[in-house]
Amino acid sequence: MSQPIVICLTNGVFEENCFILGDPETRDAVLIDPGEEAELFLRRLESEGLSLTAIWLTHAHIDHISGVEKVVERTSVPIYLHPADRSLYGHVSQQAQWLGVRPVAPPDPDHELAAGDTMEVGSLQFKVRHVPGHSPGGVAFVGHGVAFVGDALFAGSIGRTDLPGGNTQLLLDSIRQELFTLPEDTVVYPGHGPETTVGQEKRSNPFLTGEIRL
Repeated sequence: MSQPIVICLTNGVFEENCFILGDPETRDAVLIDPGEEAELFLRRLESEGLSLTAIWLTHAHIDHISGVEKVVERTSVPIYLHPADRSLYGHVSQQAQWLGVRPVAPPDPDHELAAGDTMEVGSLQFKVRHVPGHSPGGVAFVGHGVAFVGDALFAGSIGRTDLPGGNTQLLLDSIRQELFTLPEDTVVYPGHGPETTVGQEKRSNPFLTGEIRL
């Protein structure tokens, strides 16, 4: 089985990581969390010769969805979101006000994600894991030795839990149950900052080792 194409495009004022995930054989691809710079993502898809088939959202905070509208306008691809984040998605204008950024109006999601779902991009398959805590409907997409985890887990840190729907203990439990049960060499691609591995975070992430108590 081919290894997936993974292209990280850090963008916008929040330095959010949008990912292009593609099948090297079929050249099909999805966008995971298209943030502010929609044109950047679309140009890169074109330059790589990849055909966009869907948008997968790890959660519905504005920095991860602000490019959805433009991408869908250009490509008409379907949007996948966990229903527990539907309220956040529907109140994106309020999120813009909280953060002092330009409001956006993404179209309604087309499909609901659920734990255990199998997501396909070309011939590649990824499983959905529900990882709430940073937001109620946070998910990770896991397969082929990689995990796209949104803002649940970072290199040396965890997602913030002081926004509406956040819950610190739930996030810690989610990470331990849904991410730390993956093989230790699983590459973790977070929504901000550099990639890491499950093993590295199990050994040294101070929020999970108990060094920092919240």
